[in-house]
Amino acid sequence: MPFPIKAVRASYPALSDGFAYLDGAAGTQTPQPVIDAISAAYRHGIGNVGGAFPASHRSDAIVAACRAAVADLVGGHPDGVILGPNMTTLTYRLARAIAGPGDEVVLSRLDHDANVRPWTQTGATVRWAEVDPVTGELPVEQYAELIGERTKLVAVTAASNILGTRPDVAAIAELAHRAGALTYVDGVHATPHGPVDMRALGADFYATSAYKWSGPHIGAVVADPALLETLRPDKLAPSADTVPERFETGTAAFADLAGVTAAVDHLAALVPGTGTRRERLLASMSAAEEHELELFGALIAGLEALPRVTVYGKPARRTATAYFNVAGHTPRQVAEHLAGLGVNVWNGHNYAWELTGALGLRDTGGAVRAGLVHYNDRSDVDRLLDGVAHLE
Repeated sequence: MPFPIKAVRASYPALSDGFAYLDGAAGTQTPQPVIDAISAAYRHGIGNVGGAFPASHRSDAIVAACRAAVADLVGGHPDGVILGPNMTTLTYRLARAIAGPGDEVVLSRLDHDANVRPWTQTGATVRWAEVDPVTGELPVEQYAELIGERTKLVAVTAASNILGTRPDVAAIAELAHRAGALTYVDGVHATPHGPVDMRALGADFYATSAYKWSGPHIGAVVADPALLETLRPDKLAPSADTVPERFETGTAAFADLAGVTAAVDHLAALVPGTGTRRERLLASMSAAEEHELELFGALIAGLEALPRVTVYGKPARRTATAYFNVAGHTPRQVAEHLAGLGVNVWNGHNYAWELTGALGLRDTGGAVRAGLVHYNDRSDVDRLLDGVAHLE
């Protein structure tokens, strides 16, 4: 059955402006059901949680539904879903609760800085896993030497946000667990591009951001509730001391949490299906991944055929994300040219600080990033290729 791209695109009001939204790696557009869910939460009235009145009860229900939805999306447990404003904030919070001076952490040059800097700033000793700058791969073999008896945690991405590289997280996690270390997997870029099973990945902590998969600006980190019970984050004296609530500071954005649930339901319904929401998500996201990679094949082939274009990385497994430069033009100039033609792309380092350094691009303006998601179609790809080809 072909992917129902016309029906999918019709559910995103923003796409009616005529632009080709190839900026999805920095954040996706929002479908109508998510907009409606957020509006309905405000319209019906919400209050802070734990109160004796109906508006508070509605917020209680919104939070519970959101935890269940995120758990279904990544294959976790609702009681282990920590919610917050974004992945970066939550990772800083967890890093301080997990590691400190005297500990040792293993980080990778492939990662977004949000899964690097929070760990380096704990005072723990850092050991680095290096990237092959030609292929963009993160070789697993090096972890056997990097992980030792002092290793407290291994932080690694499930997919590079600029090259799309999907490292063998499960193999890395197996090495970490043999040494008694924890794994913190950044799934922000991976989650929108296919089915996720955090247990199969060996992720003790799995981080994701809803705005990368059609939801509002909410972050989540998912872990086994029993593991969270062993951690004592700093918190206000009167705030809840239960799991996962003790990891959540301040009052939640309850209406946005309703939008997160709606986004998960939307993803589960991209293609017709039956079964539990988890089962429908696995089928739907598999179909979305196949659709994206088919388009990506045309995108990469088209870019590599252009004489002035350099495409970075050629990993064996990747998301539909291209990172490239055009000779004679800065990345910003390329992005501005394409914007003038109604094509949205990003330029720069995109917070892949260590990786752009390893590629020799960080101090020269980075590169152009074009990222496909499930609502992109062939016309978006063709417009990008045509725009790059006619760059004077």
